[in-house]
Amino acid sequence: MSQQKRSLFRGAATALVTPMKNGGVDLDAFRRLIEFQIGGGIDALVVAGTTGEASTLSDGEYTELLRCAVQSAAGRVPVIAGAGSNCTAHALKMSRFAQECGCDGLLLVTPYYNRATERGLVEHYLTLANATDLPILLYNVPSRTGVRLTMPVYRALAEHPRILGVKDASGDAAAGAEILAELGECFDLYSGNDDITLPLLALGGAGVISVASNIMPAEIQRLCAAFDEGRYEEARSLFLATLPLCRALFAEVNPIPVKSALAMMGFCEEEYRLPLCPPSEETKKRLRTELKRVGLL
Repeated sequence: MSQQKRSLFRGAATALVTPMKNGGVDLDAFRRLIEFQIGGGIDALVVAGTTGEASTLSDGEYTELLRCAVQSAAGRVPVIAGAGSNCTAHALKMSRFAQECGCDGLLLVTPYYNRATERGLVEHYLTLANATDLPILLYNVPSRTGVRLTMPVYRALAEHPRILGVKDASGDAAAGAEILAELGECFDLYSGNDDITLPLLALGGAGVISVASNIMPAEIQRLCAAFDEGRYEEARSLFLATLPLCRALFAEVNPIPVKSALAMMGFCEEEYRLPLCPPSEETKKRLRTELKRVGLL
């Protein structure tokens, strides 16, 4: 197996929402959100991922977002571009643009709908890894894509020097343990589910790519830092204190609740792209209750 690689980041990265207004992307709100994240000490930013409603962004909007994020971050934290697609050629185009505009890494979701074989998945990712100089994180989210990365695929891809790890949003801590047990020296595991961040850190995970940190970057970053620095009781307390709000953020499909919460906090409009739509009044009530409980409203 390959030697240990340098991590793209350790700790907490925010899977940023894409603020929208009057049918378009709201770059002013996006800049304010980025400043809030960096001010809260977040370790990295992920742009145009699932939480960023990437599947409904035009190529023009995608390029605007990446340029805006790179300019706003100004080297203070890594900017990771969601550049995955179910079409390898389109993912290649997005990946090359991310490199051209100065992004620090790529987050590449498994090709959805096509349901590629293990061989197809390996060839897809190696094609992308060989076409740019950027470090890559795989993105395993079978509930959305219908495809699950398997250990044979991980073993093959971990050999590539620029494939550094995976955002695992399967919600399966046992699968994460298997990855770390076999590939932990050369492959970073990031939680893609806020409600199992601490268990995966305890297994040896490198951090989290978080939805919840959109609204509480300081708390999620502090949780990861506390664990990394051996302050385990502090990490445990933070995890348990934020868990009810994290769960409220998934009362409906992501990113519906988190964008609603950000709107309540004044960071953006409560605007979505169909087929996503605003949450129910019951979900909004639950969000308000939890935001008030932790002092965010």
